[in-house]
Amino acid sequence: MKLKNFIKNYLTGFFIGLILFTVVGVSAAAVFPSNQTTYNNGTTGMSATNVQTAIDELYNTCFPPKTGGEAILEKVPIVNLGDGLYKDEYEDRYFYRGKNPNNYIMFNNENWRILSIESDGTIKIIRNEKIGNIEWDTSGAPESNNWMRPASLNTYLNGTYLNGLTSTAQSQIVAKDWSIGAVTDDNNNLSNQIEKENSIVWNGKIALPTLSEYIRSNSNKSSCGTHELHKDNYSTCGESTWMTINTFWWTLTKNSDFSSTVFRIIMNDNFYDYDVANLLNNMVRPTLYLSSDIKITNGDGSQNNPYTLSL
Repeated sequence: MKLKNFIKNYLTGFFIGLILFTVVGVSAAAVFPSNQTTYNNGTTGMSATNVQTAIDELYNTCFPPKTGGEAILEKVPIVNLGDGLYKDEYEDRYFYRGKNPNNYIMFNNENWRILSIESDGTIKIIRNEKIGNIEWDTSGAPESNNWMRPASLNTYLNGTYLNGLTSTAQSQIVAKDWSIGAVTDDNNNLSNQIEKENSIVWNGKIALPTLSEYIRSNSNKSSCGTHELHKDNYSTCGESTWMTINTFWWTLTKNSDFSSTVFRIIMNDNFYDYDVANLLNNMVRPTLYLSSDIKITNGDGSQNNPYTLSL
């Protein structure tokens, strides 16, 4: 802020001098106060019509405001304990972890939560509330847990659901690679699990969180930091993650031991693999990436003052 004020003060003197001696050629009495000053800006390439807006425009040209994930990283400190934004130790990403971090964001006129900030500046968000009671796949195909096939939920989210979003919301989404590889149940090596998830990717606009992303939303690494630990300590783990909601919901991650099951989060904060064609208590939390060009126009990420967006 001090730098910006210094630059503004410096440029103010420059523009006033330019107005007095080069462009306008009028007396100082005619141009002060500065909010009454006008000048011909036709040769500058800028749109401003007075000194102050010209200074602001020139400053933003020289020091453009941060957009996308960079804007969040500029506002939010990185933490190593409790609720907040963490630097991920496994990938070049930042994750919100803990029971109630300030990661609320308004999207499609709804409350969503920021899951992660990506290295390319995109922001991964998940709907705060569930939609529907929808099967992961209804085909009965031999490999019905293959999201890329595509699974029927893939088709729904990237068709009917996507088309039902507002036109503004649709313009804010970017297609990205999603990790859809299979993992073993009860594994105790999160790095290896992430590697297996990343071994197969699908490119598209809307999907679901991976199981490792759910695990990484937990701030209690000692008790909940791997697949096996989380399942063993699920009653404790529910107290240190914001991603649990009072229902069952699907993830994107399939079980490598079976061709028809994927992992789902259950309402007591645990997770198990489940048959993709089962309709009972299987809700969906759409997940997507916001463009790196997105502007954070307001808010602090709290539930009462969520981030708001514009392009």
